[in-house]
Amino acid sequence: MTRTQLLAADGTEVRSDENERHWAVADALDDETRLGMLREMVVTRALDTEAGNLQRQGKLGLWAPSLGQEGGQAGVGFAMRPQDTLFPSYREHLMARMRGVRFEQIIDIFRGSTHGGWNPAETQNCRLYSLVIGTHALHGTGYAMGIRFDEESGSGDVDRDEAVVICYGDGASSQGDASEGLVFANTYETPTLFMVQNNKWAISVPSSTQSRTSLATRASGFGLDAAEVDGNDVLASYAVARQMLDEARTKNRPQYLELDTYRMGAHTTSDDPTRYRTREEEEAWSQRDPIERMRAHLRSRGATDAQIASVDEEARDAAAAVRGYTMTAGSPSSDEIFDFVFSEGNESLEEQKLALARFEASFGGDA
Repeated sequence: MTRTQLLAADGTEVRSDENERHWAVADALDDETRLGMLREMVVTRALDTEAGNLQRQGKLGLWAPSLGQEGGQAGVGFAMRPQDTLFPSYREHLMARMRGVRFEQIIDIFRGSTHGGWNPAETQNCRLYSLVIGTHALHGTGYAMGIRFDEESGSGDVDRDEAVVICYGDGASSQGDASEGLVFANTYETPTLFMVQNNKWAISVPSSTQSRTSLATRASGFGLDAAEVDGNDVLASYAVARQMLDEARTKNRPQYLELDTYRMGAHTTSDDPTRYRTREEEEAWSQRDPIERMRAHLRSRGATDAQIASVDEEARDAAAAVRGYTMTAGSPSSDEIFDFVFSEGNESLEEQKLALARFEASFGGDA
């Protein structure tokens, strides 16, 4: 299977007969949108780095970095339409932010100070992070089945029809839930895009061990339309995802997009990647950094140093704001555990809430 690329590692354009139809989509992007892609990547990386620092200083219980994977996330994030639904795993910080999730809300998950995360009705259909590997492949597929049954897809109108994006990594692709999601998506012809970030390592097991073929080729065996893209190329990720999403939404044809990328950081802050990969490998992939690639591309199109610097300044300010929030943030009341289980009051839950309040009060102080 051919891997689609529109920008080389140095930011120069790669044009050929094979990628001409993808360039037709990418060429429609104006410079302001391209600068916006860079902004999302740079700001997210700054926030991501700050969160890692906060964890090392004891302010977060854990952190899952997305360093190096910003290109594919930005591409698919920009390819989504407002009516779409996102089912993230736990590393899609950029995409979650694009849908309206505040980074502070993501921080709260890893602080252990939230009892759920956020309300998808307030985050442009971005569902909650899933820390259990691969389970949300079934949740997202089931949701997409509902869209199909409700006839909210398949009309041929891209501005009306809905699609679902389900995100996971190469490691999760080996989970049974992920395979079952593909089976149900194909059987019920759901408007789904499985966005799989092949970042080369499922903690310490390389993707080459997990699958002897590309993940996209494996997905084809389930009957899905599948493609492999340079996941560090934001334009290629955008163009291919845009076309696949519109195919999914208008024709109820499930799609599978493998993003060829690299996890530049640790799997989480509890991981030590130096135990299983080499410095030479990390250095080689650092030369394919999606952010530097996009910076070079924008400069070739006339972006000024001032424009690039303004993005970096915005990123620094955002990181400082998150640090300030985290250092002063409190924790929610235990009552919130019960408040959003049902849409209406429930006598049993009220009894449990009261019992917990009495238990907390038994320790003295404010309950």
